[in-house]
Amino acid sequence: MSAANATANGNTTGSLSCVSPTTAGASAGGPLIAADTTSGDSTRLFASGASFPLVFTTNTSNADTLSWSIDDTTGRVAASGSFAVPRGGATTTLPCTSTLAGYFAVSGNLKAGGGALPQAGTRPTGIATFGVIPNLNGIVPAVTYTKQEQHRFGMQGENDRAAVLAGLGITQTIDDRQMSVMEPNGANTFDPSANHLDPFYTSGNVMRLIRLDGLPGWASKSGGVEDFTTLPKDMSYLQNYMSRVGTESNAIRQKYFPTQSANFYQVTWEPNQFWTDTDANFVSLYQSVYQGIHSTDPNAVVMGPTDAFPSLTNQRLQRIASLGFGQYIDGVATHGYYDAGTSPSHPPERLATDPDAATAANALNNSMRTLRTTMQNQYRSGMKLYQTEVGISYDLGSSYGPNYPTGNVLFAQGAVVARTHIILLGEGADVSYVFYGADYPAEVGYGTFFDLSNAQGSYGATNISPKPAAMVVSAMSRILDGTNTLGPVKNTPSGVYAYSFQQVNNGSVITALWTHSNNVWSASAGFSSTYSVAYSLQVDAPGTSGTVKVLDMMGNPMTLNYTDGTLKLNLTEAPVYVVSKNASVAKSNTNPPPGYVGA
Repeated sequence: MSAANATANGNTTGSLSCVSPTTAGASAGGPLIAADTTSGDSTRLFASGASFPLVFTTNTSNADTLSWSIDDTTGRVAASGSFAVPRGGATTTLPCTSTLAGYFAVSGNLKAGGGALPQAGTRPTGIATFGVIPNLNGIVPAVTYTKQEQHRFGMQGENDRAAVLAGLGITQTIDDRQMSVMEPNGANTFDPSANHLDPFYTSGNVMRLIRLDGLPGWASKSGGVEDFTTLPKDMSYLQNYMSRVGTESNAIRQKYFPTQSANFYQVTWEPNQFWTDTDANFVSLYQSVYQGIHSTDPNAVVMGPTDAFPSLTNQRLQRIASLGFGQYIDGVATHGYYDAGTSPSHPPERLATDPDAATAANALNNSMRTLRTTMQNQYRSGMKLYQTEVGISYDLGSSYGPNYPTGNVLFAQGAVVARTHIILLGEGADVSYVFYGADYPAEVGYGTFFDLSNAQGSYGATNISPKPAAMVVSAMSRILDGTNTLGPVKNTPSGVYAYSFQQVNNGSVITALWTHSNNVWSASAGFSSTYSVAYSLQVDAPGTSGTVKVLDMMGNPMTLNYTDGTLKLNLTEAPVYVVSKNASVAKSNTNPPPGYVGA
């Protein structure tokens, strides 16, 4: 039995150990080898330092020896060992603890009998996975929230699973108030004084983004249940319905979310796909919704248009600004997709270094910058910008199977998830929503968790285990939540990406950094976890020296020295986070997103 420490350009950060196996007989049958961890909430996520069981089940024709290993997301061994197994069915339980945070993949094989862990749902052959949530006490200073919306992370796809959201550090989800949901069968059937609130929200821990798109057949011109594609039959009725939604939402906020200063509403959903009417009627739709909501919810923030890409949202905002659209939105919402397939092979930086300026403009950082500029110049400075859906799938053409995804693909997906959301926040999104919970059919790999019961995934899966993507979100949310964006760091060399944030109430500075090269990042050649670039980050005034905390992508801390105010780093494709204190240095070294004011 062994426990391996993890280091990453600095001091030892934690360890994982599994010791003292105990074996008991079990019923015969089943796979040759199986392994699992158990947690009371079925997430297979564990607190740092908590004890949890790793259970191997074996069914052998002869006594044998099982060798096991637990690897991190880059394939480094975190712990390993072996134990004897008897002939027939047996279960062997290893008590484990870990102060090393992140994603872990368990593997095992028999010395004589061979074998590997079986495929389970969308999880491939050879591994069982679990996650350890980082403990950042004393590393990232605690934030005092004066407004609940100072939290910065939401999720689409796990609306009512408190354990999953808590493990991921998610504090917002989407709550449906479309007319098609609340009044599917006829007019005036939604009573705002009745209790329609999912009990999940009554704890007040997870805020609501109130979704408004969607007409029932009886209210739509087409007669079919649909998202907003055209104006409804009766615009005055739409306004009346929205006034009732405002009444309900205002009462809910006052009762359950007393420190949330406003309700946030999203009117349309990817109109680039669904809206078939004119631009003038699009503005009229928003006028009715806006006036209805604001008539009863004085603290409403009505947002749209929520096209699929920031670039598409920007194009629509530019096109309809002259039609008075700015009168009927309080903020902008967009989805965060940026490429023809947001995937390991299509990271957000893929186009950023293209020598053609028109091509480079489509990279996520540049398209977000353009969107923020349009908001400032053609609408109003200080408007909120919510990114309400972006996910990273497997590569186009992939499929779930016993040999896919590989560990390298899972590493790449996790790194791209982190980088995408850091760019979105760093370029001026106030909030960024993660997509999705567990794997589901048709669109392969978007889940941050495996579905262990269904080979093609399923909606609402409950038997799940984490991918690296889940654990990078768990770390990122705990590191960057409760910050305001300072912006991209100035004068970074080509291929280096760095964004600084400051905790609210003039707290610590956190800078997220990484490098990316298309030359070392492809499905055919592999997604490199070792490619590195030297970079020096100014963290303090010239002439000063000291130490800072640096966290890896999974939230494991290191203590590094800086001299002459400068910290030397070797950046890889996996982001790191530097926690420093000199905010004046950070502010002078960043470009604030246009019109961004923070929470």
